[in-house]
Amino acid sequence: MLRKILLSTIAICCLYGCIKDAPLNPEADIETFTIDRSQLTSDVFIDQVNRKVMLYLKPDAFDKGVAPVLTLSAGASVTPASGDSIFFDNGNVPEYTVTSASGENKKTYLVEVVAIGEWKWAFEKWEINDKDKYQYLVENDGNLVWSSGNPGVALSGVPKNPEGYPLRATTDKYEGTYAAELLTMPGTALSNLVGIKLFAGSLFLGNFDSQSAFLEPLKATQFGQPYQGRPRSFTGWYKYAPGASYQDKAGNIIPGMHDSCAIYAVLYSGTTRLDATNIHTSDRIIATAKLPDGSGRGNFTRFDIPFTFLPGKIPRGDMMMAIVASSSKDGDTYRGAIGSRLVLDSLEITQ
Repeated sequence: MLRKILLSTIAICCLYGCIKDAPLNPEADIETFTIDRSQLTSDVFIDQVNRKVMLYLKPDAFDKGVAPVLTLSAGASVTPASGDSIFFDNGNVPEYTVTSASGENKKTYLVEVVAIGEWKWAFEKWEINDKDKYQYLVENDGNLVWSSGNPGVALSGVPKNPEGYPLRATTDKYEGTYAAELLTMPGTALSNLVGIKLFAGSLFLGNFDSQSAFLEPLKATQFGQPYQGRPRSFTGWYKYAPGASYQDKAGNIIPGMHDSCAIYAVLYSGTTRLDATNIHTSDRIIATAKLPDGSGRGNFTRFDIPFTFLPGKIPRGDMMMAIVASSSKDGDTYRGAIGSRLVLDSLEITQ
């Protein structure tokens, strides 16, 4: 009996010692940011890479302010507190400071209200990510409405400079100073380990969820921004040069196969974004406008594609508009030709 008591005492002491000595959580993340859906035109997106919370608010919510409810990394604290109201008057950009349970780490998240006024883009303003050095598009009002696969490619060990990524600015433009250049590039030693032999250059309206980049890469591309009205056509300028050798997902060259680009717009219902797994198949799709021929174009070529509405579909209520472009149309399944190059300029959705 005495032996059992001694063993039990030792076990309890060991357990207490483990609990006592367990390090406090060093993470300082905002994991969820919840607002009443009646105040939103699209789901909230937390950009963990750039520490931004992207809000898509209805006008009344913007004018009156909102009271978000947050969940954080275990044991972390935040200022202002979860449930406190934040306001956007006089150009105010709210921010949240999260302190980890251990007290060792702090992160500051900016809250940005995203809105698209004129559905027309010249691709003139580019910035460089501080950490990974890829380029990304910024609107003149500072909004981030465009995204790409660059944040995902950054995880694969590419060189940390703008030339190491498949989307970047180019002075080979139709008008203005810059255009968007999309390149299909070879994979890296790290990406090859998970079966990714190439990266197609991509550009799309929406967000890239870096948290899903390796586990569910097709779901990481979240297409679309809130849209109102009835679109008439999708217009713009492009040039395209396919790479020399088309390859399958395993990297095998397929003789006689030629790469082609993809440029399309999709209008769909709801506020939750579609992604690369369902952007062509969802029953929420209302209308599409797709470039019919993605073969090579040596000079800048204009496209003016009318939207085709699906039978019985009417544009009304909450809707999203996706615009997607890729230097290899099969790039979402890691097929294409290394060296394929697409240049885009002066895109517009007309009504």
